[in-house]
Amino acid sequence: MLSVRIWGDRGSIPCPGKNTVIYGGNTSCLEIRADEKLVIVDLGTGIKPLGDFLMTNDFKKKGSVDVDIFISHTHWDHIMGFPMFTPIFMPTTRMRIRGPASYEDETLEQIIGAQLTYRYWPVRISELSAHIEYAQIKETSIDLGDGLQVTTKYLNHPILCLGYRFEYKGKSIITAYDNEPFRNLFPTDPEDPGYDEDAAREGEEAAKEENEKLLHFFQNADILIHDTQYTAAEYKKHLGWGHSSYEHAINTANKAKVKKLVLFHHDPNRTDEQLRNLEYYYQKRITGKTNMQIMMAREGLTVEA
Repeated sequence: MLSVRIWGDRGSIPCPGKNTVIYGGNTSCLEIRADEKLVIVDLGTGIKPLGDFLMTNDFKKKGSVDVDIFISHTHWDHIMGFPMFTPIFMPTTRMRIRGPASYEDETLEQIIGAQLTYRYWPVRISELSAHIEYAQIKETSIDLGDGLQVTTKYLNHPILCLGYRFEYKGKSIITAYDNEPFRNLFPTDPEDPGYDEDAAREGEEAAKEENEKLLHFFQNADILIHDTQYTAAEYKKHLGWGHSSYEHAINTANKAKVKKLVLFHHDPNRTDEQLRNLEYYYQKRITGKTNMQIMMAREGLTVEA
């Protein structure tokens, strides 16, 4: 069985409080299970309760935690929970952390490890007991063993960011956040002083090509977990911020014949009531028009492929 459980679904910053009880206030963290094989996507603050769960379940049963961890990108909301991930303090833990790194000349290990210095945290990375391997990756395919494969795809975000397609026994789960639709960055108005006909045409073709690559990446997925930080109206005010609208995610997923779409990376200001209303609104809009299921990500939600 291939399934995903959500431990954190917020973007930008943790937002605990009375208005985020239902959908949760922790930042990005997903637990993927391919039968007994464990994969984690992102080390946001949701990794803290996930770590506690692993210690009382996997560790208690096996005496160890063995996990492949994939980082979408290194913005802080996606890595900030790592210092409080309890398995890193256990000598029997084995983890392989993979992801992109694009900040100057620092490696993935240096970026994540910078949080574990005395200026920020009482424990240094050199003091961790777990056996941890780091690998910087680009667009590639990786055999994780036991029949589980992962394929990576660059997304559109201000820094290098990867989407992941996990495939197991004919089923698939895809993560696609933080991501914004590719668009033409060149002026298209002939009256614009910077207008260049060739550049405008090439920019349009390049954006279309990249969006089609993502559509192909999503094709026939059983589960797609997609960035939906904004409504369509909100997105117009946040061009270039690296996030998508509900409308874009739903339309793209439907075109790609996705079976289940999970709306993810909630804006930190979005309340439970607002998210519930948006979930009902978009579910109603697609009723009778597609067989695709859509659901709002919430902490504790488990979805089977």
